[in-house]
Amino acid sequence: MCSHQPPCPTADSPAHLAAAIVSFHPEQGWSLLCNGIVVFDDTGELLPDGRVVSPHRALGTLAVAA
Repeated sequence: MCSHQPPCPTADSPAHLAAAIVSFHPEQGWSLLCNGIVVFDDTGELLPDGRVVSPHRALGTLAVAA
């Protein structure tokens, strides 16, 4: 499926997010990678087989006023 050299990582590879972007829609908050994964701005993912990966960005710490 991938015609890049070297080939992009497959969807089940640990490095799957290193695949090339083939369609970029910042106004809608998502990108399609060469390996069929849809990546969302909130770091969630939709895998080619329909599985969903919940957002996994690091949470910052909140300052609490005393």
